[in-house]
Amino acid sequence: MLLKAPLILGLIVLVPHVCSSDFTDIGRRTNYFILCVEFAVFRFNQVYPDEYAYKLLWVRRSQRKQFTFVYLMELELGQTICTKDDEDLENCPLQEGLEEKKV
Repeated sequence: MLLKAPLILGLIVLVPHVCSSDFTDIGRRTNYFILCVEFAVFRFNQVYPDEYAYKLLWVRRSQRKQFTFVYLMELELGQTICTKDDEDLENCPLQEGLEEKKV
């Protein structure tokens, strides 16, 4: 019984750290994160009520929930001159002047 006490005490101390839902910073160039950012921008363009498409300008924050594929991201998007129906949004220039819009 005496040998089991340190094991139980160790589990009590370690389990909250292992099972915590904290997000940790990750590299912005990891494969899964890049895919998630592309999907997030795609979904944003689908649901945002604007006729013009938006494209990624900057990744402000990139975090991942430990032991999962749940990502927390803060992105800056710029409005392009292309509509959502255009196929080549990557090469589409941003709007300038009074029409310029960022989210």
